[in-house]
Amino acid sequence: MSDERIVAVTMPKWGLSMRLAKITDWIVAEGDEVGAGDDLADIETEKITGTLEASDAGTVRRLVARVGEDVPVSGTIALIAPASVSDAELDAAVAEARAVIDAGVPDEAGGGPLAQTTEVGGRKVSYAGAGRDGAVVLLIHGYGGDKNSWLFLQEPLAARHRVYALDLPGHGASAKDVAGAELGGAELGGVLADAVVGVLDAVGAERAHLVGHSMGGAVAVAVAAGDPRRIASLTLIAPTGFGSAINAGYLRGFADAQTRRELKPVVGQLFADESLVTRQVVDDLLAYKRLDGVDDALHALLGMLLDGDAQRADCAAALAAIGGAVPVGVVWGAADRIIPAAQAESVTGAVRHLVDGAGHMPHMERPGEVQAAIEETIARAG
Repeated sequence: MSDERIVAVTMPKWGLSMRLAKITDWIVAEGDEVGAGDDLADIETEKITGTLEASDAGTVRRLVARVGEDVPVSGTIALIAPASVSDAELDAAVAEARAVIDAGVPDEAGGGPLAQTTEVGGRKVSYAGAGRDGAVVLLIHGYGGDKNSWLFLQEPLAARHRVYALDLPGHGASAKDVAGAELGGAELGGVLADAVVGVLDAVGAERAHLVGHSMGGAVAVAVAAGDPRRIASLTLIAPTGFGSAINAGYLRGFADAQTRRELKPVVGQLFADESLVTRQVVDDLLAYKRLDGVDDALHALLGMLLDGDAQRADCAAALAAIGGAVPVGVVWGAADRIIPAAQAESVTGAVRHLVDGAGHMPHMERPGEVQAAIEETIARAG
């Protein structure tokens, strides 16, 4: 938009390969006043549904995109502008935006960075990056996840940082052998932590900010405990290893589920809003679970995570040993049904962020709030 008074709300890029999405519902109407962080629209991609939050405050003057139509990534879907902008000026901006939407995705449009691989201890480890400038941020998913778990966060973070997401061994496109994976006690680390270090080596990162979710949080702590000088900050999202209570039924249910009917209610426990679990999400998880070696990997990791019905990993001592050498932030969904949010109090020295309206996946349910927490932790590293 050539008029700086008009703020274009654009279709976000949630995932490196995303090219199109559609609005399933407008939460706001023309004439509404919105603030930064307010919900604007529900959006559906091929992979998942999510809610778009406003990045700017002001008056919603025009809704450009229609409910149900395909909109290219970065296409303008609404306009925020003050009363000083005339209707004629807004109509011209709408016409410009509609031309882009109606043209669709150009044939030459790329699908984003392709996944890369590196070899760590004889295992293939897959990762993908976004962003060209700034400090390195590495995103580490949880049990049963993969690098696509960060589809709502990787691109937004890449506006200021070089952001990589990996598939831990046993997950995604990485090797499925997880022999030697450990998280608890004196053996904190193992092949999962080695995979993180291997990716940092592959991208030439002498220091990096680690963001770990659930099991990935314990992995991040393991890496930092192994070499605190290499880690600039830690942001832990509902991490394992900071208490005994855990929803063991969820973990076993995920490992054992073989059909869509079995898997969908299990996966629904991850979210405060179970409608986020689309058919495509379940189908993608089933396809992953049916790959050779995945069943063995998930059950092996289950033995690492659980001691009976309690958590086996103990990360609190390892984090305490690091002391204040590494800034730590912890993010927890207030409605987490997998690991109680009260365990955030056991994350020594951390700045705590409790996210309302989110379950065990706040980075998917409230990505704007989680991004702000990550950026705050990074800023404390100086």
